[in-house]
Amino acid sequence: MGQIGMIYKNEIIIWTKEYNEMIKLLPYIEESVAKCGIKNGMVTVISNHTTTGIMVNEGLECLEKDISDFLERQVPEQFPYNHARMLKSYGSTAGNATGHLKSHITGNHCHFVLWDGALIKGDAQELYLCEFDGPSKRTIQVVISGE
Repeated sequence: MGQIGMIYKNEIIIWTKEYNEMIKLLPYIEESVAKCGIKNGMVTVISNHTTTGIMVNEGLECLEKDISDFLERQVPEQFPYNHARMLKSYGSTAGNATGHLKSHITGNHCHFVLWDGALIKGDAQELYLCEFDGPSKRTIQVVISGE
């Protein structure tokens, strides 16, 4: 009997620089694909954080700005959020309600098909880590399963 399947996991650490920013992740993911030894399967990319997003879209600066502007209109900074209050369990004031809500809109993970050693994606597709509460140290998990 041959090998049924394999699982490979890689952790990517990214230090974000801005309060809100979009960082292209495909080079990091393609590096994981090249190292994993799996030819056919699925690639899952997931953030460990509740104030970041993982998003697939076209990789154009003008579209990045449109997405950022859209999220700001949907989740304005100046709003009386319930989360913006003293949290006794944390011992501090929560001031990142917008980060949680923007993350909820973008989602925190995505999947790609891996076929013949390559990610199957559209020509214009890009993968982003969306920072909504930076700057900060962010951890992204890449899990590749297949054979």
